[in-house]
Amino acid sequence: MAKIAVVYHSGYGHTAKLAEAVAEGAKRGGGDVALLKADDLSTPDEGPWDDLNSADAIIFGAPTYMGSASAGFKAFQDATSKVWMKQGWADKLAAGFSNSGSVSGDKLNTLQQFAILAAQHGMLWVGSAEPSGFNMKEHTWADATNRGGYWLGVGAHSPVDASPEEAPVEGELETGRRLGERVAKAAARWVKGA
Repeated sequence: MAKIAVVYHSGYGHTAKLAEAVAEGAKRGGGDVALLKADDLSTPDEGPWDDLNSADAIIFGAPTYMGSASAGFKAFQDATSKVWMKQGWADKLAAGFSNSGSVSGDKLNTLQQFAILAAQHGMLWVGSAEPSGFNMKEHTWADATNRGGYWLGVGAHSPVDASPEEAPVEGELETGRRLGERVAKAAARWVKGA
């Protein structure tokens, strides 16, 4: 069974809801999943680093604030430099998801930030294979998967006046589950082939 770590920061609970969906999908894909808060990993010598170091894949998640990942995630990202120095995550799989109050909200920039972080660690990126579900009339905005048309990872939308109970909507949560499932299945193949 492949080990999957989902590490995320959430400012208001919306991204946490998406992280839980990604973790559900990874379990659905047969993964042994650790759901970790970036706040618990803001220094390189404290927190559940063993869960990340033993994982076969790490999925990064954060809200997009002002065009990039939140400061809480950035603290975790900077703390990974100790692992980076030894290339401790080289050849692990990586993926990512983000959420913002705007439909676009420059989430692509955050996903690119995650992909570059993974590349610097020598990791291999797994993007979304979910077709854009809002490009056909048969789908509504609420039920469409990958409604924003993100391919690098998951980009969800939570209006700033919506509670975590209201957003992200089910279609976007399912998009997150499908990414988690895809990563878990890819990690199982990756581990088997090693």
